[in-house]
Amino acid sequence: MPQNRADALVSTDWLAARLGAPDVRIVDGSFYLPAQKRDPKAEFETEHIPGAVFFDIEEISDTANPLPHMLPAAEKFSSRVRKLGLGDGARIVVYDTTPMLGATRVWWMFRAMGHRDVSVLDGGLPKWKREGRPLTDDPTPPRERHFTARMDNSLVRSVDDVRRLIDNKSEQILDARAAPRFRGEAPEPRTGLRGGHMPGAFNLPYNELVDPESGTMLPVEKLRARIAASGVDPTRKVTASCGSGVSACVLALGLHLIGAPETAIYDGSWTEWGGRDDTPIVTGA
Repeated sequence: MPQNRADALVSTDWLAARLGAPDVRIVDGSFYLPAQKRDPKAEFETEHIPGAVFFDIEEISDTANPLPHMLPAAEKFSSRVRKLGLGDGARIVVYDTTPMLGATRVWWMFRAMGHRDVSVLDGGLPKWKREGRPLTDDPTPPRERHFTARMDNSLVRSVDDVRRLIDNKSEQILDARAAPRFRGEAPEPRTGLRGGHMPGAFNLPYNELVDPESGTMLPVEKLRARIAASGVDPTRKVTASCGSGVSACVLALGLHLIGAPETAIYDGSWTEWGGRDDTPIVTGA
């Protein structure tokens, strides 16, 4: 396997030393499910890391698709991030308030659009705040910059792609949902979805890759152990799934950090698969 790709994570020390650097752009990718009844943009406007811009996962999406926050066309993505001042050649650092959920989704979106110089702030805004680092409510809009988006289809999977993967076993499917949901024992948070998982899928709840106290990603050796314990072979390509394509990106980052082949995301995830009546589902372990 390739060497570790530690540059996908940056520390709060690293970012604090580069606030205001002309080649570093900071992005708040905070995201909440509707049931959480929180407004990430309003929270951003109240306080954020100096120089950050807000990346709206719900708006920078294919809003014509009935499924939630699906990846948009390259043209829309390019248009939106240009207005955020995120241009070609910039080192993009993404954080969120969770931490890790929204930030890893935005990290994956940039990579899917061909921009690989993107990192996640380890521990996110909670760690930044615990350390007493600077915050602002400055609403100054960024200067628009040129951004070129080129879709990397190797990082995105559709429902038809996943059907083929199940049939030909060319890629492993790794589900980031909690184990009771994976087994079909707990109800899905979105109504109208069947319970269970895709035939042959492995289960690795995304939060098992995050230290519960610090909110940072586990060290590489612990990541390797957790991923191996799930049954996944890290030398083979993985397609990650979850409820709606967000927490699966935590798995993608974890696999990236241990040097595994680049993970694809099933963008429709269980909202699509469990919401149809023509997709195979199994229950149990």
